[in-house]
Amino acid sequence: RMGTKLSTSVEGAFQPEIAPRTDRPATFDPQYGFEAQRKPREMKATWEEMDQYNLKPGQRDYCAHLLMPLMRCQTEYAPFAGHACDSARAAWDKCEYDDHIMRIKEFERERRLLQRKARKEAN
Repeated sequence: RMGTKLSTSVEGAFQPEIAPRTDRPATFDPQYGFEAQRKPREMKATWEEMDQYNLKPGQRDYCAHLLMPLMRCQTEYAPFAGHACDSARAAWDKCEYDDHIMRIKEFERERRLLQRKARKEAN
C-alpha cells in the first residue's frame, strides 16, 4: 500500500498511455482473457437503505449491506457495543478487505493490458 499513490501518479505523469485511470471505468472488456464468464459485481444494498442509514459517499460500496447491520448493532448496544458487535464488525472488515484486494487486482490487470497494448502498437 505504501507508495502506491506516488508510483501511480509518477507513472501517470511520464507514461499516461499505460497508467490506468481510477476515476473512470475499465478500458478493456471485463471478460477479456478469462475462459469462464466472470460474474459481474452487484450492490446488495439499495439506495433507499443507504439513505435510511445516512451512509456517506465513501461508505456506499459493495460492503454497505454489511455496514448497516453493524451500525444497527452499535446503536442497539451503545455504549458497550465492542464485543456485542464483533461478528458484524468482522464480516464488514473482511468484505472491505476483499473489496480492496479486488480493486488492486483490477487496477493491475488494467495496467498490464495497457502496457501490452502499447507494446503491440510500438511493433
